[in-house]
Order: sequence, then C-alpha cells, then structure tokens
Amino acid sequence: MGAAMRRIHVGNALSAFGLGFTVPFLYVYVAQVRGLGSMTAGIVLAVFAVAALVVLPFAGRAIVRRGPLPVLLVALVTASLGALSLGLANSATTVVLSAAALGAGQAVMQPALATMIVDCSSAETRSRAFATQFFLQNLGLGVGGLIGGHIVDTSRASSFTLLFSIEAAMFLLLVVIMSTVRLPHAPQVEGAPRAKGGSWKQLLGNRAMVQLSVLGFVLFFACYGQFESGLSAYGVEAAGISTSALGTAMAANTAMIVVAQFAVLKFVERRKRSRVIAAVGLIWAVAWLAAGYAGLGHGSQTMATAAFVSTYALFGLGEAMLSPTVAPLVADLAPAGLAGQYNSAFALVKQLALAIGPAVGGPMGASLHGPYVVTFLLFSLGITFLAIRLGRQLTPVQNQPSLARSRVVAQGGATAAPVGAEA
Repeated sequence: MGAAMRRIHVGNALSAFGLGFTVPFLYVYVAQVRGLGSMTAGIVLAVFAVAALVVLPFAGRAIVRRGPLPVLLVALVTASLGALSLGLANSATTVVLSAAALGAGQAVMQPALATMIVDCSSAETRSRAFATQFFLQNLGLGVGGLIGGHIVDTSRASSFTLLFSIEAAMFLLLVVIMSTVRLPHAPQVEGAPRAKGGSWKQLLGNRAMVQLSVLGFVLFFACYGQFESGLSAYGVEAAGISTSALGTAMAANTAMIVVAQFAVLKFVERRKRSRVIAAVGLIWAVAWLAAGYAGLGHGSQTMATAAFVSTYALFGLGEAMLSPTVAPLVADLAPAGLAGQYNSAFALVKQLALAIGPAVGGPMGASLHGPYVVTFLLFSLGITFLAIRLGRQLTPVQNQPSLARSRVVAQGGATAAPVGAEA
C-alpha cells in the first residue's frame, strides 16, 4: 500500500466517522433540542437523501473533467460549512439548508474517494483495496457513533454545537491531508472499453453496467434499505425483540464484518465475482428465513432473539463478501477516464435504493409480517438470478481478475502454457 492509498483510506475512515458522529443524533437535535418538532426533523433526514440524488449526477461529470481530488476537496469544504452551520442553526430554514450542504458534501465524497482508489490500484489489487475501504468505513461509523453518543446531552444545546463543530474541523483536517495525495494514472483492466464522448450515453449503452446497476439496486434495497427501518420494525412488532436485543443484532452485524472481512477476502479473490454475488443472495435468503422463524415461528423468546441476531450476522457475512466484489467491478467496467462517472452513477443507484427501501419496508415490516419476509426472501433469490445473468456479460478477467495474474505467471515462466489450455 503506497502513501497515496494510505491517505485515501484515512479519508474513507474519517468521512465515515463524521457520518456516524452526527447523523444518528440529527432527529433528536432538530426535534427536541432545537424544538422544531418531528415534522421538521423528518424533513431534515429526507433532505440528506434528496441532496445526494441531486448532486451525484453532476459529481460524476465533475470527477471526469476535473479529477477526483479537486471534487473531493470541494465536497469536504461544503460538508464542513454545512456541519458548522447546522450546529449553530436555530430555525427550520437554516437547519434544512445546512443539512442539504452537509448531505451533498458527504454524498460526493464517496464516489470521489472510490475513484481515487481506482487510480491508485490495479485490477489485481483493487479487491483488497475496496475491502479495506469497507472495513474502515464500518469502523469509522461505529467509533463515530460511540464517541458522539458520549458527547451529546439533550439538556444542553451547546453539546450538539460542539459535536457539529468537531465534525466541521475534522473535514477541514481531511482537506489538508488529502491535498498531499498525488494520484497516478489508473491502469486499465483487460477488455474494458475506451471512452468515446457523451459519458452518460455510453454508460447506458454498456449492458454489463446497466445489469450491475439493476443488481446493485436490488442489493441495497433488500439489505441496507431494511436495516434501520423494515427489519427493525419487524423485529419489534412480530418477534417481540427488545431495544437492547436490537442493539445486539446491529453489533453482531458490525462484528461479523470486522471478523470476516479479511478472512473471506482470499476466498473471494480466487472466485468469479458473479458467483460470489450469487452466493450472497443465497446467504441473505437464509437470513430472511431466520427472520421468518423469529417473528412467525412459535419458539421461545430466547430462540426468536437468537434467530433475529443471526439474521443481522448473516447480512454482515454477505456484506463482507460484496465489498471486494461489487465496487471493483464497477471500476473495471468503466472505460478509461470515466471511473468517476461510473462510481457516481452506482452511488446514485445506491441512494435511490436507500430512499425507497425504508419507505416500502417500514410499513410492511411493522404490520404485514408474513408478506414482508416472503417479499424480501424473493428479492434475495432475485440477487442470485441477476448475478448469474450478469456473469454472461463480463469478460473472463472482469469476472475473475486473478486470471490476469495467472496469465502473467504462465507467460513469464520457463514453460508457458499453450494457447487455449486455460481452465
């Protein structure tokens, strides 16, 4: 790992830390501490998603034209101003505008950082780089939420002002760190097309990327979009899960990611990406069966709680398998010079899924318990189907980058394998 990549990973960890540091406390801050009511608090949370949907299409173009680093620096400054003004805001208008700035800045950070990872990695090292990114993001979210929870005090508005001021200062510190990054030219994966003008038109004409985007929407809708909405509501209403048990389930998810991330990495690197994603669909199908047992079975409360916690743990295992698989595949499908466009487009798909997922899953999880489990069980099986279908659109090296390494070894060895002798 070079110096540039180390700084990029620091950026990933700190940006995730900022998200976990403040976002979990936004509702309480707006509704109770500032006394603006639950309606305004709901609008503020929605503004985060809307801001991301608005800026991401333009972020992709900006990354392609200006490069990821300048775009990242602008996003960090914007997020810093948004965080600072949010900590000082005391009216509905200023709170909403500040949240929009913070949400827009944080949304643009991710595709910019992802593009920088692409520029500093090769097709062979990209899976490990994105696995490290995902690990540090989860670590940053967890540590940020833990520290933020010990700083805030609902009886003192000044504690929230301190919280947002620290976040603003952290983003400015990150500006200084990232300004020292020197990016090399991104190496291309074998079989990747070349850029030809109109990037959005070319993206929509890339069948593999379109199929991956559809698959990504289903992935984020069926898993990430349910964590804090439909699945938690289902656990409380159908399975009788206590709030402490719900916290244990969330911790089990994070613990599984931390423990499994690098344990599964070598296994994933030697397998076809489409088959890894298909396996994740099956694992998540088992997770939804466990959730069904927790809420619809007739076992003891202890068994129901254990099954519900295992649901979150199985989701974590699937996430650990996806992190070195999906994001590198987006990069490998991008033509030369358009990695930022493709990363931003995929981030846009993710935001859409995360906006629609809670809206659909929340009411279903709270009241339609059986249909809720069956629906998302079918979505998980759909992931397997879509992944297998996607595999037919990928070149051998796009689907399994380890083949490129084996070819180099064969060509450089004393006795090279004859053409057509590959397994």
